[in-house]
Amino acid sequence: MTNKVIAITGASSGIGEATARHLARSGAIVVLGARRVERLEKIVSEIKASGGEALAVKLDVTSREDMTTFIETTVNRFGRIDVLINNAGVMLIAPLAETKVDEWDRMIDVNIKGVLYGIAATLPVMQRQGSGHVINVSSVAGHRVGKGAAVYCGTKFAVRAISEGFRQEVGGTIRSTIISPGAVTTELPDHTTSPQVAEAMKAIYSTAIDADAIARAIGYAIEQPADVDVNEIFIRPTAQEL
Repeated sequence: MTNKVIAITGASSGIGEATARHLARSGAIVVLGARRVERLEKIVSEIKASGGEALAVKLDVTSREDMTTFIETTVNRFGRIDVLINNAGVMLIAPLAETKVDEWDRMIDVNIKGVLYGIAATLPVMQRQGSGHVINVSSVAGHRVGKGAAVYCGTKFAVRAISEGFRQEVGGTIRSTIISPGAVTTELPDHTTSPQVAEAMKAIYSTAIDADAIARAIGYAIEQPADVDVNEIFIRPTAQEL
């Protein structure tokens, strides 16, 4: 892990923040991207105060230009990029009958296009380097579909499909990992605007695990020798049934 250059999207809270802190403690150089720059800068200052190396870059993953700048800034500053963690995501749960089309668009833009923009910006760099690792955060919802979550599940199924296609096409020198978390203590449940679903989610998230558990799983995948590719990690609370 020492001195690996790792870029993380959605790094201002939740899994992204926990991962940045964990990897920095392990000796990695972390580049944090998100829209909330003040929050990013606070995290970066705390990482540096603890002896780590970090950089904050404003990033909206729905903007291809932003993503290109994010990766270019990383490479220009540190000379390479060893790992991209496509973590940014939104979870807007509601029955299809509520026709929250704007929310559907938002999930597609962030959860799917954000991942693709990250790959588009990073893959040429990793191919020139002859090495690299792309980690995409999917979900338990990328394995099963629940009522009210059709679109969200669809985006997370897509992340897994894209990740597997990526592995098949570039495997050999570039690694690919899918992280599929269950209920985790993050801001995601707070995004839901459907009162009926929001109430039901309280029970689901009553046993949520800390985001640091996901950060440790990501660290495990990164730390493996170059000839070992951990393709997917499925991690959820012991008490979670589905």
